[in-house]
Amino acid sequence: MVLGSVLWPILIGLGLGIPAALYIGHLSSGLLYKVKSDNPLAYGVAILTLAISAAVAGFIPALRAASIDPMDALREQ
Repeated sequence: MVLGSVLWPILIGLGLGIPAALYIGHLSSGLLYKVKSDNPLAYGVAILTLAISAAVAGFIPALRAASIDPMDALREQ
């Protein structure tokens, strides 16, 4: 349940961020000398790095939540 709530913001962020990065890269390629606007390796590495770091950031609290005994959590409330 915790991982499911983490994956939606990752997917929305990638869905909005990738087209925005492509558009900004296309706009800024005219300003920079000998810089291509579409470098698939750079985009791929950036997407993988951000997706993996966000998934790990959500996975750590999910492990913590799964390790707690439900009865102990209810007693503390």
